[in-house]
Amino acid sequence: MKTRVRGILVTPDNGVLTIKRIRPATAPYWVLPGGGVENGDASLEAALLREVREELGGEAHIYSLIHVVDGAEERQLFFLATIESWDLAERTGPEFTDPSRGEYHVQEVPLTAAGIASIDLKPEQVAELLAEHESGVFDLVDLRPEWLASAR
Repeated sequence: MKTRVRGILVTPDNGVLTIKRIRPATAPYWVLPGGGVENGDASLEAALLREVREELGGEAHIYSLIHVVDGAEERQLFFLATIESWDLAERTGPEFTDPSRGEYHVQEVPLTAAGIASIDLKPEQVAELLAEHESGVFDLVDLRPEWLASAR
């Protein structure tokens, strides 16, 4: 099973950074920054920090693991983090050099129920979680101790 990490990156303006995906013959949709865990990553958190540098040219501060989505072929772990600044000129990675992968547009969306509802954020479970806890996202339980214990 492939493991992916995603960041719910809260900005100083109480927004969340998203990536609008545009692909041929597909309606636009939004995802949270992140990607696959690589063999060289020291930890899940290290993988997310690497992905944030590659996709946003920024540095994040991770607070907690707030959601896990298990699919048939992959597991996605959603970490809550803050990000102070980012520089899209510093983005790297294969997704930006291969036109067949479509377009990746960074968009800051208000961390409110209305802001989240204004985009087609995938997966839906995470969009619902963010909309439901718009003002208390930092109060959500850190699942790392429970998840790491069960993953052994």
